[in-house]
Amino acid sequence: MRKSRIVSVVVVLAAALFFVPLLEAQALISAGTTSAFVDQEFTLPVSIAGASDVYAFQFDLDFNPAILQLLSISEGSFLPVAGSTIFVPGAIDNIAGTATSTADSLVGNIPGATGNGDLVDFTFLAINPGTSSLVLSNGILLDSSFNEIPFTTVDGSALVYTPESPWLSGTGCLAVMGMFLAKRWHRAGRRAVKT
Repeated sequence: MRKSRIVSVVVVLAAALFFVPLLEAQALISAGTTSAFVDQEFTLPVSIAGASDVYAFQFDLDFNPAILQLLSISEGSFLPVAGSTIFVPGAIDNIAGTATSTADSLVGNIPGATGNGDLVDFTFLAINPGTSSLVLSNGILLDSSFNEIPFTTVDGSALVYTPESPWLSGTGCLAVMGMFLAKRWHRAGRRAVKT
């Protein structure tokens, strides 16, 4: 009786493995997270991890235009490693806070790129303090047979600080130096009185 139960359990497990499709590992596309000072330019990559046979991609990126101004969009290093590419930076709208239809594709009958790397580099100017979400949307990822590749996305953010005023920091240094010198003069004066 005990052997028949074990055999039944083994048969059920084997059937489950045979009939239930195995989940494929998905590629991950993520926008970076960074911090910057007001009036500072910075470059933020949108990267991919766990990719296999990526031939082409396209996506949009939304940001807060009250905090960031998008200056330029350039091709990352991920696809060019696999061969020649056609890169389309897409359209920048600093009023709406969007970068739309950013796309890249390999050229010719070649396999797609595999692994991890930067898809696109976005260069921003931090214009006001605050936090801007960097939201990925409308993404498409294709393999070398032009089949869609499943993927997940992770949004990013940029935190913008107001730098300390150079005048204040200089004033603070002068105040500390003045207190130090006053203390030395006071000690020197007491020594002179004792002698």
